[in-house]
Amino acid sequence: MAHDSEDLKRLAAIAALDEVKPGMKLGIGTGSTANAFIHALAERVAAGLEIIGVPTSERTAALAGSLGIRLSTLEETPELDVAIDGADEIGPGLALIKGGGGALLREKIVASAAKRFVVIADASKVVETLGRFPLPIEVVPFGLGATTRAIETAARALSLDGPLALRKGADGGPYVTDGGHFILDASFGRISDPERLSEVLHTIPGVVEHGLFVRMAAIAYVARPEGTEIIRA
Repeated sequence: MAHDSEDLKRLAAIAALDEVKPGMKLGIGTGSTANAFIHALAERVAAGLEIIGVPTSERTAALAGSLGIRLSTLEETPELDVAIDGADEIGPGLALIKGGGGALLREKIVASAAKRFVVIADASKVVETLGRFPLPIEVVPFGLGATTRAIETAARALSLDGPLALRKGADGGPYVTDGGHFILDASFGRISDPERLSEVLHTIPGVVEHGLFVRMAAIAYVARPEGTEIIRA
């Protein structure tokens, strides 16, 4: 019986392979759980499964390509059958916080292009209310101070308060996404109305995208030591 978190991620990834059928066009997520899925998928591909994968980040593209998974882009393959990705938090109604790996914009674009969005996670990611994990907000570098203040003002209007931290990269400077943007990690605490917060953040000009994935996921495969639970929206 698996108890290690890496084992649980692999169990969730293997369970989600039931969603993948021959000939599918498949969105492939970013992060440690998505990496477990990529390795499991590559084993099926090596055994003869034919699919086309569309990666959500340069890191995912490099790993999937190195393991022999045939890749495309959303420009070449704009309609996907399924997108499979991890999550930093899974709340009620399969509302998610994503973006801990820094690829939230591309992840949301890919998930939106898919007929079905599938989440894989270990049980530690399931929460009663979103917000324990800081919410990543992808922003344009220009006007960072003004954008930060606008986010703080909008959050306070929703009774959300907490620091916004500019994410740092390995070199000590700002973390830069694949799209050339920065990320603010917002420690708002409990987000009781993620749908409203999502709407408000989208009205701020300097905000490119945020890590609230609301009304997007169809199903989640959540691995626990006693087995994999299937949660439907």
